[in-house]
Amino acid sequence: MLLLALDTATPAVTVALYDGTDVIASSSQVDARRHGELLLPAVDRLLVEAGLTLDAVTGVVVGIGPGPYTGLRVGLMTADTFGLALGVPVHGVCTLDGLAYAADIEKGPFVVATDARRKEVYWAKYADSRTRLTDPAVDRPADIADRVAGLPAVGAGALLYPDTFPVAHEPEHVSAAALARLAAERLAAGEELPAPRPLYLRRPDAQVPKNYKVVTPK
Repeated sequence: MLLLALDTATPAVTVALYDGTDVIASSSQVDARRHGELLLPAVDRLLVEAGLTLDAVTGVVVGIGPGPYTGLRVGLMTADTFGLALGVPVHGVCTLDGLAYAADIEKGPFVVATDARRKEVYWAKYADSRTRLTDPAVDRPADIADRVAGLPAVGAGALLYPDTFPVAHEPEHVSAAALARLAAERLAAGEELPAPRPLYLRRPDAQVPKNYKVVTPK
């Protein structure tokens, strides 16, 4: 087994290689505006570091969000392209699940919250590092304060809004290494992973202007 894992749902462009036993190479760069520019060079760099070629990959793991439209689609389109080119399966993993799996929290419940911009967070509640209790959602922190009161929280969203999430833990961003380990664990248990389709949770910022006039040829 050689899993190539990647995620671009947060400001982190993160990639990892997992050989069935451990993560043999990983990279994370935080730059919310350069997902497309950084992702493929990171994959190439890790393959060289591991002394492997792309055709050794037997499966792809990709974070499916939730996340902003522009960044999230970079990772998903790249994962789909690798899967088609190599003829290997592409497995989706919720990005929040990856953060929960890597959380430095001994006992739940707890919350994972990432920055959704627009003064909102993507979030979900967890019983422990492997068990999500709620579907991913996007809300203003003040609107969910009562639902998360008293719970420790993980992620950049928790750090941004300490009034709602006063007890924040690492990690700040997801890592592909955690996604790879979590995916491998679930696959070994016979679980069916989600399809590599995006969890946008809201419409993209770019919209067709109102009163847009369609011009058709005569």
